[in-house]
Amino acid sequence: MNTDLQNTKATVGQKGSAPAKNGATRYNETFLTPPVDVVEDAGGITLYADLPGVDRDRLRLQVEAGTLTIEAEADLQVPPELLASHTEVGQPRFRRVFTLSKELDTEKVSAELAQGVLTLRIPKAAHAQPKRIEVRVA
Repeated sequence: MNTDLQNTKATVGQKGSAPAKNGATRYNETFLTPPVDVVEDAGGITLYADLPGVDRDRLRLQVEAGTLTIEAEADLQVPPELLASHTEVGQPRFRRVFTLSKELDTEKVSAELAQGVLTLRIPKAAHAQPKRIEVRVA
């Protein structure tokens, strides 16, 4: 069976545009693509995204027109007694965009963030659920 989810825009280390909190578009920002695992079962899909250092208030999830967008900003605190001599990523921003199958019920998406892992559950729509057909003996 198909995973019902397609990665549409990989933005690893690329500069791109994304909507800002005020609705304006931000240009030329670098985003990291979080690693994602997708598991499908008869009832839908579960997506696990690694978002280290991200708090709930810095996480933005949006489903619009069959597209799932994950955007997050990590808050990595450096202890005051340490001085960074080199940093690869100053304040990491994550972004990942997926195209969702019409078989998924985007009205019933649930999300949980725990210990740097985002868990999204997207059930299949009623019309896409497996149906058992009863056979009567005549």
